[in-house]
Amino acid sequence: MHDDSTRSLPFPALRRRGFLAATGLGALTLAGCGGGSGSDDGAGDGSPKKGGRLRAAFAGGGASETLDPHLANLFADVARAKALFDKLADYGADLSAQPRLAEKWEPNKTLDRWRVTLREATFHDGSPVTAKDVLHSYRRIADPKQAFRAKASLEPIDLDASRAAGERVIEFVLKRPTAEFPNVLAAFGAYIVPENATGFDKEPVGSGPFRFVSFTPGRSAVFRRYDDYWEGAPHLDEIEFVVANEESARVNALLGGQIEYAHELNPTTARAHEDKGQIEIVRLRGSAMQAFCMKTDRPPFDDERVRQAFFLIADRQELVDGALSGAGEVGNDLFGKGYEYYADGLPQREQDLDRARALLKQAGAEDLRVTLDTSAVAAGFTEAASIFRDQAKKAGVTVEVRMGSKDSYWSDILDNGALCCYRSGAMPIEAHISQRLLTDSTTNATKWRHKDFDALYQQAQSTRDRTERAAVYERMQRRLHGEGGFLIWGFADWIIATARNVKGVDTKAPANTLDWARFDTVWLA
Repeated sequence: MHDDSTRSLPFPALRRRGFLAATGLGALTLAGCGGGSGSDDGAGDGSPKKGGRLRAAFAGGGASETLDPHLANLFADVARAKALFDKLADYGADLSAQPRLAEKWEPNKTLDRWRVTLREATFHDGSPVTAKDVLHSYRRIADPKQAFRAKASLEPIDLDASRAAGERVIEFVLKRPTAEFPNVLAAFGAYIVPENATGFDKEPVGSGPFRFVSFTPGRSAVFRRYDDYWEGAPHLDEIEFVVANEESARVNALLGGQIEYAHELNPTTARAHEDKGQIEIVRLRGSAMQAFCMKTDRPPFDDERVRQAFFLIADRQELVDGALSGAGEVGNDLFGKGYEYYADGLPQREQDLDRARALLKQAGAEDLRVTLDTSAVAAGFTEAASIFRDQAKKAGVTVEVRMGSKDSYWSDILDNGALCCYRSGAMPIEAHISQRLLTDSTTNATKWRHKDFDALYQQAQSTRDRTERAAVYERMQRRLHGEGGFLIWGFADWIIATARNVKGVDTKAPANTLDWARFDTVWLA
């Protein structure tokens, strides 16, 4: 999301008016600690200070929000989950798996057994994090009666055969050799909870840097510093997550001193405030995939010719220029531009309205009418919908734009409708496949379900040689490029704004990675 569309990505090697009205938090924010009330003066040279409450505003999910980390799906959910809980591993800025609760991992020669050793860490009730807690957490995620996000990612593990080989050692038995097993440990939603965990929304106990104080779904969550955190106590006394679905509400609250951190600004807003001295703008380059999602299991997109026509209708540069104010780069209908295994040898798809019309005629869809679901839930969504509506009209397709609820949009579009605006933060390409494109993926928004595609994924996982593994992933991507359900038109910067006294915010970590929305390393100057 910036003017130089030819620049390289930062990790090329790998891999509503009025804030209080919008959130209903007037009394709470006024009663809370002031953002700058530190208990230590700190040095004037930029070294971290202790103390204070930081208030961070995110778009949320309404009254249905939960602190159950295995259900974390929205960015607000993930930010809260990573404050309260830990995973065995997480993705670094280059999207490689970095050890977290796992101190180390070691495979056998055939890559079908991995021995994971836990570091010494405790839950907020003082009890140690053990191998039994890890196995309980993974078995809970894998429960066939549940739809936890990380379920498909954990599928390679034979959890019946896996066992604790000591208080802090787990022997994972896999269903097949898995060369990139650390990525499984880092899977989104694969948080570790205590073996006896219950009632996540009332008194959740995790091993993260902050411990629970209070939670009101759709409004606020307050967490307090956990002094015994294994990586060192956070600088802040408290972190308060507040929900403000309108971008204008988040920005106005930041300008008015009611919050110190505003997640997700649109490019126009960021440009208006950049270098003005009131607030700080942080751009996480190329961090967010922007797409239209076509459901492949229902008309009209159950006909691959219609999907191919829609690929050719899109003028990607116009979408980047209009919906992202030019602050991004065009996509090629594949996730993970610049990441390891990305099929960058495929030709860039360009708009071809004549070919699109011909494909629609072959499919008997010359006068096609389709509803495009969108919402102001994410930057650029409503603009992209309007631009694509006008592009489609040139190919004889009538696109009716339907505005959805900001509170329920993400759950509404998962199963309903046929075409919608969609986005994703960063993750390895294999994680995108496992969570969104396998038959049993719980967030399979395009309803892409093909057993032969599933088999290719398993083949890639089991291939020891990296070059051979990359060839399998390229084969999968060629198929998605030709007939998949994701029309990926661009990659946008992720934009965050903070008060000027907020320090320690990582400026290179893409959304969804370890150091994004990581508040244990932030302080108030």
